[in-house]
Formats: sequence, C-alpha cells, structure tokens
Amino acid sequence: QVQLVESGGGLVQAGGSLRLSCAASEKYGMAWFRQAPGKEREFVASINRSGSTPYYADSVKGRFTISRDNTKNTVYLQMTSLKPGDTAVYYCAARFILPTNWAYGPSYDYWGQGTQVTVSS
Repeated sequence: QVQLVESGGGLVQAGGSLRLSCAASEKYGMAWFRQAPGKEREFVASINRSGSTPYYADSVKGRFTISRDNTKNTVYLQMTSLKPGDTAVYYCAARFILPTNWAYGPSYDYWGQGTQVTVSS
C-alpha cells in the first residue's frame, strides 16, 4: 500500500504562487488532479518515475510546473500566476508506471487526502 501525503495548500491572491508537495512511500509515476465545488475532478499534471516526462493540462500549461525529488520520493507542483479559477482541492495520485492515459483519474491506484487551494480575486 502506497501512502501519499499532500501539503502546501492555502489561501493566495490572484497572481500569486504556491507550491504543493506530495510525499510518497515509494517511487511511483505521479499526477495531480483537482476538483472544484460542483465540478468534476480534472487532470492538472503528471510526471513519470524518472521525472523526464511531464504532462500538463492546457489550462495550466506555462503557469504550473511539476517536478520530483526521487531522493525524497516527493513530487511538487509549483503554481504561479494563480487565478480564482484554480481554486479547488488538489489531489496527488500514483501508479507504479505512469499510465498511457495519464489524464484519466481511474488509471491511478493510490490517492492522497487532498489539499485546499483558494485563490482570491
């Protein structure tokens, strides 16, 4: 059983930045998803085990960066130029090998508890 522990959420003004962290008990392919109130969960970004291949949703491309530190089994989501539309609970997800359908939530085996990100206008 892989354990995922997210941290780094909070309240920030529009245009600001936050960095989310997801610490895993093992080195897995990882992704970030988010879910806003009344909306479906959506893919944000993913990264393979080596960290060589990141993928992003179009809505965050150029503003968010996913990275990982494999010495700590931790994946980061650096979020810049935040908008009120980025407000959501952010979840990290894991699967040993990053799935080919890396934007599809059910492809992942493990999920964190979520961390709230609120962007005020």
